[in-house]
Amino acid sequence: MSKATIKPALRPGEFVPLVALLMALVALAIDAILPALPAIGHDLGAPRRNDVQFVVTAVLLGLGLGQIVFGPLSDGIGRKPSIHAGLVLFMSGCVMSIFAHTFEVMIAGRILQGIGIAGPRIVTVALVRDQYEGRQMARLMSFAMAVFILVPTVAPSLGLGILWLGGWRAIFATFFIIAAVTLAWFSLRQPETLPPARRRPLSPRAVGGAALEALRIRAALGYTVATGCVFAPFVAYLSSSQQIFQEAYGTGVLFPVYFGMLALAFGGASLVNGWLVMKYGMRRLSRMATVSLTLVSAVSWTLAFAFGGLPPFWLFMTCLLVIFLCIGLLFGNLNALAMEPLGHIAGVGAGVVASLSTFISVPFGALVGHSFDGTIYALMAAFGVFGAGTYAAMRWAEGGGEKRSRDAAARP
Repeated sequence: MSKATIKPALRPGEFVPLVALLMALVALAIDAILPALPAIGHDLGAPRRNDVQFVVTAVLLGLGLGQIVFGPLSDGIGRKPSIHAGLVLFMSGCVMSIFAHTFEVMIAGRILQGIGIAGPRIVTVALVRDQYEGRQMARLMSFAMAVFILVPTVAPSLGLGILWLGGWRAIFATFFIIAAVTLAWFSLRQPETLPPARRRPLSPRAVGGAALEALRIRAALGYTVATGCVFAPFVAYLSSSQQIFQEAYGTGVLFPVYFGMLALAFGGASLVNGWLVMKYGMRRLSRMATVSLTLVSAVSWTLAFAFGGLPPFWLFMTCLLVIFLCIGLLFGNLNALAMEPLGHIAGVGAGVVASLSTFISVPFGALVGHSFDGTIYALMAAFGVFGAGTYAAMRWAEGGGEKRSRDAAARP
């Protein structure tokens, strides 16, 4: 067993669902609110139609800010206290949103939710890295992602049902309850994975030194940039999906169904990746998926011109389906590749990887989403351009001395 890992305390049958739920709270906080965006914008006086997208991107902004704090914090005080603190902050943000009476208070509450959810989101990666590494980590993360993807599959429908029954404020009350249940499960069942002897001091100098170390490792930095690039158009899709499906294509109440279909494609690819990565390796699969993503996006953008910016709905869904299959192969692998050389500073490393990729993806993704004009030009162009950027970042990461790291050494 590697010196960088400890023996897992929970069986995978319980650990994977717990990890998936902790990570899925981010998806729940974003996707369940999508059907309620028009009502929130109307009730709280959003200045412009596209401004309701900020209810989505505010969570992602808070997530990026929180990840800077919770990664180092978990290295200093342990994984469990950090996740506890994050869940409590998330629940506090939910209370703010429940009682919000202005759009500005809603955005503040959503940012607080994002900061809080950064705790379980980022520290969970370090929790996994404490116990697994290399392909085993990629495999477990892929299975967790497959379970996690069930949340965005059903979250819009859940949000729509709650919206009909109790209004949009009841959605945030549901978030609060789910977070409380998660907190109880995690607190009672998951042991601490970072013993005191392996903890790092919380001094700015120590934390800054570890962060700089993570940034100096070419493979970690390159794959982090690649993760940010592949996530940027996904942010654009999340923030504008309600408008694309319901306003541009007029899907009405079927929006959650179509959204869930694409989420299933993402989750299915993540599940398949759990087996493929053991045979072909993370790098080879990631390169193939990135090339496919870029080519399909370029073809989709070209086809959009033949239909005035809105191709037939079946064609649009087919293109997105292929794109999401490729992204499903990328998320788990790129994150595992970025974390692979950072086992000795897993908490800070996870914070650096997650926050830097978020700060790359959110501004660009929000810019693309906010430029929505009733067509799919901007979205498909973003998938193609950032797909090419992902490939370039991966090639750069593999160009240094680490390009034949333990992933290649472990290949049968």
